[in-house]
Amino acid sequence: MAKEFTFYFIVFGNFMTFETLGLSDSLLRAVAHTGYTTPTPIQTQAIPAILSGDDVMAAAQTGTGKTAGFVLPMLQQLGPHTRVTPGKVRALILTPTRELAAQVHDSILTYGKHEKLKSAVVFGGVNINPQLKALKNGVDLLVATPGRLLDLHQQRAVRFDDIELLVLDEADRMLDMGFIRDIRKIIALIPPKRQNLMFSATFSKEIRKLANSICRNPLEIDVALRNSTVEAIEQNLWFVEKSLKADLLSELIQETTEQVLVFSRTKHGANKLVKRLARDSISAVAIHGNRSQSQRTKALADFKANKVQVLVATDIAARGIDIELLALVINFDLPHVPEDYVHRIGRTGRAGASGVALSLVSNDEKKQLRAIERLIKREITVLGDYY
Repeated sequence: MAKEFTFYFIVFGNFMTFETLGLSDSLLRAVAHTGYTTPTPIQTQAIPAILSGDDVMAAAQTGTGKTAGFVLPMLQQLGPHTRVTPGKVRALILTPTRELAAQVHDSILTYGKHEKLKSAVVFGGVNINPQLKALKNGVDLLVATPGRLLDLHQQRAVRFDDIELLVLDEADRMLDMGFIRDIRKIIALIPPKRQNLMFSATFSKEIRKLANSICRNPLEIDVALRNSTVEAIEQNLWFVEKSLKADLLSELIQETTEQVLVFSRTKHGANKLVKRLARDSISAVAIHGNRSQSQRTKALADFKANKVQVLVATDIAARGIDIELLALVINFDLPHVPEDYVHRIGRTGRAGASGVALSLVSNDEKKQLRAIERLIKREITVLGDYY
């Protein structure tokens, strides 16, 4: 049974500050260097809860600042780096995708710049040898995808018997992607005496069942209504003939100078869109499961560096992508699962910024549209028809 956690805000003027959350001076210096001054709701609740030493089960959409919400207190909980032994790991963070693993590790490097802690990140799709080398002398924090972590454990490159802290990030997506058996194998191998942190976009029955098997009387934090969409996001749609979707997409992109994240339901569809947009001199790259890790990393880096205007992505590839100040998300295809719509449009309107989510809806997608509108409890504004 989870217990609800209530945090009593200490307010200076109209703003909560990081100084009130119990973080060390060295961590506060690292936060100040990023330019962030006001913690997000998940940070104001998760940071003190984690510092208390309790297990935490938190519901938060991507884009709410949840990564810093667990990375900052973890860095403090671990304290200074201790003498290492080969393969030793003190804190383990499991993520569903390579991209999310890399971004979580980037956050550890950013916020841990003044801490005397060693960290590493491991995931599949790349050469395992550099990862073996990184783990050889042991690390304090390890970020990993489940499959590669088990491969490394089987090769005796990593030991689980010293783990003090376990994090499951985007636990709902890990279940969706079929990682439950790998997660249970890992749980069975690590010490039962540890602090557990679970972050998920929703508290579904499956997530609660998993939490009950991992966490001990966790503090439960929910910073938003379940399956709610970010209020700052303007949500619109066009009704469009399926065969004309690419034409409309091209027109919409040519009308803006903003960078655009476009969601395609299939890998093949994503590749076709990139080629179609190129015909209209629109720079675009695709990111999906059939692309190699180096291709995916380069595509995301080029988009973040504003070298291309459009990133076309499938749902699994896009989950966990952290792109600041993204103003426009376009659903070229509506997702089959209504909850995925919430995850998709959460890529814009991040950390309180405004954003626009636009969906291109064909006649055969109207049933999916109604399911989405029931989930978010609102009708999406229709901008017009394109036939």
